[in-house]
Amino acid sequence: MEHDLRMGMSVWAIMAIACNSAVGVLILILFVILYKACKVPSHQEKVPVFTAMPEKKKAKQKYLLTAA
Repeated sequence: MEHDLRMGMSVWAIMAIACNSAVGVLILILFVILYKACKVPSHQEKVPVFTAMPEKKKAKQKYLLTAA
Protein backbone atom coordinates (compact mmCIF):
# COMPACT_ATOMS: atom_id res chain seq x y z
CA MET A 1 0.00 0.00 0.00
CA GLU A 2 2.87 2.35 0.83
CA HIS A 3 4.38 1.61 -2.55
CA ASP A 4 1.23 2.86 -4.31
CA LEU A 5 1.20 6.13 -2.40
CA ARG A 6 4.78 6.95 -3.28
CA MET A 7 4.29 6.37 -6.99
CA GLY A 8 1.27 8.62 -7.25
CA MET A 9 -2.21 7.51 -8.25
CA SER A 10 -3.02 3.84 -8.29
CA VAL A 11 -4.27 1.97 -11.33
CA TRP A 12 -7.75 1.83 -9.83
CA ALA A 13 -7.86 5.59 -9.37
CA ILE A 14 -6.84 6.10 -13.01
CA MET A 15 -9.48 3.59 -14.13
CA ALA A 16 -12.13 5.37 -12.04
CA ILE A 17 -11.22 8.71 -13.62
CA ALA A 18 -11.38 7.17 -17.10
CA CYS A 19 -14.77 5.55 -16.45
CA ASN A 20 -16.20 8.74 -14.97
CA SER A 21 -14.94 10.70 -17.96
CA ALA A 22 -16.61 8.22 -20.34
CA VAL A 23 -19.90 8.52 -18.42
CA GLY A 24 -19.62 12.31 -18.56
CA VAL A 25 -19.15 12.25 -22.34
CA LEU A 26 -22.15 9.93 -22.74
CA ILE A 27 -24.31 12.23 -20.60
CA LEU A 28 -23.20 15.19 -22.68
CA ILE A 29 -24.18 13.35 -25.88
CA LEU A 30 -27.56 12.50 -24.30
CA PHE A 31 -28.21 16.16 -23.49
CA VAL A 32 -27.34 17.19 -27.05
CA ILE A 33 -29.77 14.58 -28.42
CA LEU A 34 -32.50 15.72 -26.03
CA TYR A 35 -31.92 19.37 -26.97
CA LYS A 36 -32.23 18.61 -30.67
CA ALA A 37 -35.29 16.41 -30.08
CA CYS A 38 -37.07 19.17 -28.16
CA LYS A 39 -36.58 21.59 -31.06
CA VAL A 40 -38.52 19.32 -33.46
CA PRO A 41 -42.28 19.93 -33.32
CA SER A 42 -44.29 16.99 -32.06
CA HIS A 43 -46.89 17.32 -34.80
CA GLN A 44 -46.61 18.85 -38.22
CA GLU A 45 -49.41 20.72 -39.90
CA LYS A 46 -51.10 18.51 -42.44
CA VAL A 47 -51.59 20.11 -45.83
CA PRO A 48 -54.74 18.98 -47.65
CA VAL A 49 -53.93 16.92 -50.72
CA PHE A 50 -56.05 18.97 -53.09
CA THR A 51 -54.48 22.33 -52.24
CA ALA A 52 -50.98 21.04 -52.86
CA MET A 53 -51.74 19.70 -56.36
CA PRO A 54 -51.60 21.71 -59.58
CA GLU A 55 -54.87 22.43 -61.37
CA LYS A 56 -54.36 19.79 -64.09
CA LYS A 57 -53.88 17.01 -61.60
CA LYS A 58 -56.82 18.29 -59.57
CA ALA A 59 -59.17 18.11 -62.56
CA LYS A 60 -57.87 14.70 -63.60
CA GLN A 61 -58.28 13.30 -60.10
CA LYS A 62 -61.77 14.79 -59.84
CA TYR A 63 -62.68 13.10 -63.11
CA LEU A 64 -61.26 9.80 -61.90
CA LEU A 65 -63.16 10.05 -58.64
CA THR A 66 -66.49 10.78 -60.33
CA ALA A 67 -65.96 8.14 -63.03
CA ALA A 68 -65.42 5.38 -60.51
